[in-house]
Amino acid sequence: MADHEQRRSAPQARGSVSLQMLVVLVPVVFGMMGFALDLGQLYLIRGELNQAAIAMAVAAAAQLNGTGAAYANAVNALTPPVGAGPTFTYNFGETTLGATGGFLNSTVNPPACFADAADATSPTGVQADCSTSQFLQVGITADAPLLFWSLLPGGQSRKTTVAAQAVAGVSAPLCTACNIVPFGVEALSLTDLVNFGFDPTFSTVYTLAYACSSPPIVPPLGGTGATVTYEILNRYDTANALLPETDQLYADAAAGVQATQDPTVNACTGNASTPLACFNVGDCEQVWASAAPAVCGSVQPAVTAALCGLYARVDNSQTPSTCAADVTDFGALSATYVPDTDNQEAPTDPYSAYTGNGRRIITVPIVATIDGVLTILGFRQFLIELLNTGTFFNPADSYGRFPALYIGNPAPLQTGWFDARYASACSAYLTTGPGKVVLIQ
Repeated sequence: MADHEQRRSAPQARGSVSLQMLVVLVPVVFGMMGFALDLGQLYLIRGELNQAAIAMAVAAAAQLNGTGAAYANAVNALTPPVGAGPTFTYNFGETTLGATGGFLNSTVNPPACFADAADATSPTGVQADCSTSQFLQVGITADAPLLFWSLLPGGQSRKTTVAAQAVAGVSAPLCTACNIVPFGVEALSLTDLVNFGFDPTFSTVYTLAYACSSPPIVPPLGGTGATVTYEILNRYDTANALLPETDQLYADAAAGVQATQDPTVNACTGNASTPLACFNVGDCEQVWASAAPAVCGSVQPAVTAALCGLYARVDNSQTPSTCAADVTDFGALSATYVPDTDNQEAPTDPYSAYTGNGRRIITVPIVATIDGVLTILGFRQFLIELLNTGTFFNPADSYGRFPALYIGNPAPLQTGWFDARYASACSAYLTTGPGKVVLIQ
């Protein structure tokens, strides 16, 4: 009888133990689910903040152009209320980054500038003046909501702080530069591989004039130094049915050479795989056929079309009538390209005083000689200037002239390569030239 009672009580005991384990495990399981939910949301928010920090750092680093306005422009590239850049959201797109005064607050810190990548990525890195810096750091902190963890000690506020930061800067000099102005400017010296004979103090305004056949003397514009010749390098895309030739010339000068469909734009390139909106150090180039040099004082209409595009960088409110006549779709195109925000600077002001958005800065290939086959020695930059009369240059100038201050290579480019994947003749020891904006960390 006693054995029978024991056998009856054993299942009851096991059922009682299972119920007790269930009572214990249910909160544990729900706790683990809550832990996973909160942790997953924190990782999501951290990812959103990282992406925002990267985008802002890259945009801000593009403003490191060697001027006194670099810091203000870098700040302006950030999210409001810090700057005027694009707005980002986080927490499933429900919360605006940079907003304060609500349950979830976030802060975008002003950028910190550094002279080199080591300082920019070090917790103890020494900050530098943005006017001379090549790298910067953007930091973000934001509140993230808590669900399960808000029930635990220390989580009573129902939120916690998540931080992210990104470092961007200017790369090594580019062997391949893309989306630049296709004006091949002749070097003044073949032995000076730093400035190619141009004023190393960056205080000379040159007259850039279109190459001509005869007579060889081109008068400089008033208030400028020496006359420097240039030619338009061939990037005519015969397969682009949307943009006629004059439109392409206008657009290439107004915004740099864009992507092209024609696989034989430059038959002279050493690497046929080179993206066709790009130029390689060491490559030979061909002159745009319809812009072949003519007798001095009589440039081709194609040159005028390109100069009209260049003119769009400084003004689009009083464009000379010749542009409407020489550019097929001038009315539609001219509304696309806005002028520089700083287009009234005196021609005697140094580059450091420039406060614009980069539209007046042109990056061009420097070529060895103007002789029909042009070899690219490197890439350098000029700042388009006013004439000494305080007016803009004339796109219809019979010599194809415009005034430009040589500034070296302070402004980063958006696209290009600093290795020799396309520019096989580019020296591995290239030490000067513009770089591009790169993400460091």
